Amino acid sequence: MTDFERPGPGEAADHRPFEASGSTFVQAEPAAADPGPPIGAVLEVSGSDSRIFLDMERLRECAVDSDGSVAQAGQVGSQVKIRSSTGWVLANLRDQAQGTHNGRHGILAHIDFMGEGDAGQIPGQLERFRRGVTHFPMAGSPVYPAGNADLRQVYASDGRSAIQIGTVYPTADIRAGIYVDAMLGKHFALLGSTGTGKSTAAALILHRICDASPEGHIVMIDPHGEYAAAFSDSGEIFDVGNLQMPYWLMNFEEHCEAFLTSTGDSRQEDADILAKCLLKARSKNRLAESLGKITVDSPIPYLLSDLTKSLQDEMGQLDKATSSIPYIRIKSKIEDLKGDPRYSFMFSGMLVGDTMTQFLGKIFRMPGEGKPISIIDVSGVPSDITATVVALLSRLMFDFAIWGRTEATSPLLLVCEEAHRYVPNEKNADGSSVGRVLSRIAKEGRKYGVSLGLITQRPSDLAEGVLSQCGTILSMRLNNERDQAFVRAAMPEGARGFLDSIAALRNRECIICGEGVTVPVRVSFDELEESRRPASDDPSFSKAWRDMAIDPAMLDRIVQRWRSQSK
Repeated sequence: MTDFERPGPGEAADHRPFEASGSTFVQAEPAAADPGPPIGAVLEVSGSDSRIFLDMERLRECAVDSDGSVAQAGQVGSQVKIRSSTGWVLANLRDQAQGTHNGRHGILAHIDFMGEGDAGQIPGQLERFRRGVTHFPMAGSPVYPAGNADLRQVYASDGRSAIQIGTVYPTADIRAGIYVDAMLGKHFALLGSTGTGKSTAAALILHRICDASPEGHIVMIDPHGEYAAAFSDSGEIFDVGNLQMPYWLMNFEEHCEAFLTSTGDSRQEDADILAKCLLKARSKNRLAESLGKITVDSPIPYLLSDLTKSLQDEMGQLDKATSSIPYIRIKSKIEDLKGDPRYSFMFSGMLVGDTMTQFLGKIFRMPGEGKPISIIDVSGVPSDITATVVALLSRLMFDFAIWGRTEATSPLLLVCEEAHRYVPNEKNADGSSVGRVLSRIAKEGRKYGVSLGLITQRPSDLAEGVLSQCGTILSMRLNNERDQAFVRAAMPEGARGFLDSIAALRNRECIICGEGVTVPVRVSFDELEESRRPASDDPSFSKAWRDMAIDPAMLDRIVQRWRSQSK
């Protein structure tokens, strides 16, 4: 009996051998329990992968099979099943090259083991698939194409809570799901170049989560104002017009980012002055008196006028040898923020009341009232404090989780679009607090019930280590080789065959690896209803320049909004 004909468990051992007929292999009629002719054999086996030989004639026969998965046999990214001593082992083709084996012309390919299953009641079919391999196949074991019935077992839900987001490639009807608890419990990242459908994919995933969890608590940082249209019915939309974020919620580090303009040695001097005066301003609140001891980081309301008065008082006590320039510098910056209407969403005198409970409730959706997601549109926030605003929102989520450990609080999900802006790598780091906050959430958040979702088109610009903290990675097409290499380094070895196809993915396709799926999978995303899509479509230059007539009054309206700095 040749290498190609070893019987699998529970199958007849009376297979008749392949008989050479020129370059074509002909097999006598298979026995009733035979899964069909093999397409190749195992040549080498190692712990993580193997090398196999695939017969070219058999691959040509499979190419016209009515089963779409069998028809893909031999292609990079397709799956094969191999007989083992206890059942079947499933593997993914990583690469291929022309070669010969025992005088036969065919393909030499490396495969990555994905998992194993039992021999089912239906001859040749895999059942009860499990991730990981405990019984490896032997060299010489026959290789068979994995059909739709096998893949249906592989990608079937194991009973955990899951959301369906698309269809498993290359099948037409096998649904692709993500295990919500596993994905959110260990963070996730959605990656993809501009124009691949990344924003729509993000909206699809969040819609599915919201539909399944109407009492969830999700905060999304939206830097471009894309997602308001997608979640107008299922979420609350906040921008500079209605955010009303009290300035006194900032901790000392965030105060320094907002109020200090100096650099170098002068910055430390300014920071010491600000810390002293800020603590005095916070201490004037009756709430501080009732608490006894407070720190400069305590979220105690204070008046900006009290802070500037404290700066003035401290400056008046200086001796002649001490410069008053730092005091004037800080005071001038505070006055500028108070008087600039662009910052009124945060530094308005109307925000001095103790509204912390109400603010956290509306942002964290507690209660959610059937709208579990908050879209924080920061596109209208002045660029010099955008990072501070994102840092404050992120830190509030983390601090809320820490101080709520003794309560029966619900987990929180923070989703950051354009994440490379906020957690940049060391080369692009600017020392802002938002990077440190998000890095801490990535490392420690799951201990306290805070999940992080990162969305970016430039994964190589993310801080090293942050992507590796994401247990589930959804990678759409990446055109930049540096980004591709960065993602390969972050993904598990068993996904290498899938990763090689990242550059060739179509729009609305992605590779999913990690905790959120049983095995790595290539997915075609579902179409999302137009009313639930983000406003991120590329403009049609040819159509607009051909058909669109410009309304003269439009320029007046734009100029008016521009001058008033209001949408």
